[in-house]
Amino acid sequence: MHILIVGPAHPLRGGIAALNERLAKALQAEGHKVEILSFAYQYPDFLFPGTSQRSDAPPPENLLIHSELHSLKPLNWWRVGNRYAARHYDLAIFRFWIPFMAPCLGTVARCLRKTNTPVVAIADNIIPHEKRIGDTLMTRYFLSACDAFLTMSRAVLQDLRRFEPSKPAVYSPHPLYDSYGSPLSKQEARQRLGLATDARIVLFFGLIRAYKGLDILLEAMADERLATRRVQLLIAGEPYENLNKYTSLITQLNLQSRIIAHWHFIPQHEVATYFCAADIVAQPYKTATQSGVTQIAYYFERPMLVTNVGGLAEIVPHGKVGYVTPVHPRAVADALVDFYDHQRQAQFQTCIAQEKQKYDWSYFISNLLSLLPAAN
Repeated sequence: MHILIVGPAHPLRGGIAALNERLAKALQAEGHKVEILSFAYQYPDFLFPGTSQRSDAPPPENLLIHSELHSLKPLNWWRVGNRYAARHYDLAIFRFWIPFMAPCLGTVARCLRKTNTPVVAIADNIIPHEKRIGDTLMTRYFLSACDAFLTMSRAVLQDLRRFEPSKPAVYSPHPLYDSYGSPLSKQEARQRLGLATDARIVLFFGLIRAYKGLDILLEAMADERLATRRVQLLIAGEPYENLNKYTSLITQLNLQSRIIAHWHFIPQHEVATYFCAADIVAQPYKTATQSGVTQIAYYFERPMLVTNVGGLAEIVPHGKVGYVTPVHPRAVADALVDFYDHQRQAQFQTCIAQEKQKYDWSYFISNLLSLLPAAN
């Protein structure tokens, strides 16, 4: 088939762009011709508090990426949408993750459907983590332009059914992020980061936003049991909110000597170093749907600690590949104490190597393409 993916891609950075590029390669590997329609202009400043929306990395090889959409210009949506509709794709796959993008994406989808191109949406979120006026209307505008849906958590599928109770939809877990290079030994990874090879390292990775619960993890780290066990926290990610909130909390909790903070966006070629340097990856989220961080941890076979919110517990079997805890510092600390006291890393990693087979790309692609007859 000739397939169009509509959503962020290089030179835009971030997990959604990375997954779109990996999706394109997976489809190409199955013999399809794939193009990506991305954004020349993505976020206004009020939606992007980071330093840059663009990556300095070289473009991915063997991918055809068109950076043409402008999220704020309706004439652009119609012009670009009609031009691509004239190419008569066999399938258009849209990524939907935030209501702000709904007017643009919904308009392009309507253009494509006028030429009978089936439109399938991969919905990362339906209800946004950070709500704004107009979210519901914009979300309805996009969803009504789609023929079928794939969600990567059951929680998002439930949210979707509040808007679209009858259109075809399938749940398929977030596939592995396997595009961040080969695993390193823990010793080599720690040497690259200047960490002691015998340290006890918990990793918090990714963009820092209020809903991700870094404050909960910092309060857990202040637990006296973790202090006496000399557990350290490695923070690797760019703040999307006021950094003083966290630096002040670190000082207030007297954690300065046990926090290693890299307050910046981690480029793709460095991701493996951070994960392979860690003993366990912590995601103490306050709200969640699914998370790409979990799938990176699976790929590098790192145990996980997640909170029991959204779809996180669906893919982290408690006591098998890591921990699912309540959203509370004491519960997080209890799990970390158990992890180190009982030396569970090797046990968890053995189970992770088996469990991660569920998140193979061929399974994801099969579920995605199963929606095509329904879309027609």
